[in-house]
Amino acid sequence: MKDSTQVMKKNKNGVKLSESIRFRQAITGTIGTVTLLLGSVLVLYPLIWMLSTALKSDAEVMINQSLIPWDWRWDNFAKAWNSAPFDIYLKNTIYLTVIGLIGTLLSNTLVAYGFAKLNFKGKDAIFLCVLGTMMIPGMVTMIPSYVLFSKIGWVGTYLPLTIPAFTGGAYNIFLLRQAFMGINSAYSDAAKIEGAGEMKILTKIYVPLTRPVLTTIAVFTFNGRWNDYFGPMLYLNDEKLYTLQLGLRTFRGTAGVEWQKFMAASLIVLIPTVIIYFFMQKYIIQSVAIGGVKG
Repeated sequence: MKDSTQVMKKNKNGVKLSESIRFRQAITGTIGTVTLLLGSVLVLYPLIWMLSTALKSDAEVMINQSLIPWDWRWDNFAKAWNSAPFDIYLKNTIYLTVIGLIGTLLSNTLVAYGFAKLNFKGKDAIFLCVLGTMMIPGMVTMIPSYVLFSKIGWVGTYLPLTIPAFTGGAYNIFLLRQAFMGINSAYSDAAKIEGAGEMKILTKIYVPLTRPVLTTIAVFTFNGRWNDYFGPMLYLNDEKLYTLQLGLRTFRGTAGVEWQKFMAASLIVLIPTVIIYFFMQKYIIQSVAIGGVKG
């Protein structure tokens, strides 16, 4: 009887402890969910406010302070797009973005593979020098770069905005190098036995296995190129070469106080980056695990 009584007490204590753990987990999960919802609202509020302003009439913008327009003006988007040569700006932006993507992925992949899998004299010292460039602020190199491009006649063209993409970047090289080093060398050894060269090993083995990291670099490069304002402003002086970001500045100057059109144009320019990030976020999460592997 005593043994059975002790067993029952132990079972009851175990049930109570399990219920207590589940209760604490439920409370923690609820707090986390509420916190994320509040954070999402704070992050999305500027976007919601832009959309609300874009759908209001000219007279309503200064009167109606709520997020719900009285008169939904969807035609503001078409009017905003037709108020400036945004078709030309869009073509220019797509051109610079595509060239930037190609140059970034190509150069960083080749350099990172060399640092990760090839053996040559001074590799570690050179890699440290590459990493050291990450500590140099971009504003420090701005004037020397402009002077250099001015002396060789590149100012006023797309060359300063495209050629540097083919020279690699320290952060992307580091990220890809870590990903390459995390891949078992047995794959490349087996390919070499079959007679494969380094380029074939890179394109057929390492690139497919590091696709999440490459996708992450592509997404960040796309966002940076698409939203780049300072570079085009510094090197472009012909309106026919302007990008969307420079076009928005010009449009704001010509539109005056027509904030509804300015917000509509800004949303049109913003939509591609939001869509791409939304569909590619799973690759960004995967790249964190792949890029964090130490070789």
